[in-house]
Amino acid sequence: MQEVVSKGISHGVYIITVKAKDKINGMTAAWVSQVSLRPLLLMVSIAPARYTHGLIKKSGYFAVNALASDQKDVAKHFGYKSGRKVDKLKDASYFDAKNGSPVLSDALAFVECKVVNIYDVGDHTLFIGEVIDGKILKKDKSPLIFRWEDYF
Repeated sequence: MQEVVSKGISHGVYIITVKAKDKINGMTAAWVSQVSLRPLLLMVSIAPARYTHGLIKKSGYFAVNALASDQKDVAKHFGYKSGRKVDKLKDASYFDAKNGSPVLSDALAFVECKVVNIYDVGDHTLFIGEVIDGKILKKDKSPLIFRWEDYF
């Protein structure tokens, strides 16, 4: 069944970024979804073992950076190593969103969210965030679509 869900349900590829005091990190995620129009809410699903998980809980804010179709290398950079051991943003070009979340300068688009709800669901945590900032940065690009075989 995992293969049916992973290959049959399409979604984009995103870098979730966060700043908690002097710690910053980014991680690759595909489980991101809009969950409400009014108020405008997004959901990101993150495993508790991920470094970003704890930083979002401390910060209360996160950014969702949508990747363009030519940024598979960026997805792999942020997805294959832990921010506990490596500063994944060290050589990245980024700026701060309204509340300090790092935004990748070459992302297709970004939204910054304030955490309004947290739900433990199965082996992941759902962070529900109200959109407080955002912009389309590359109007001429198409989004990167997650394909299981590209990453696993």
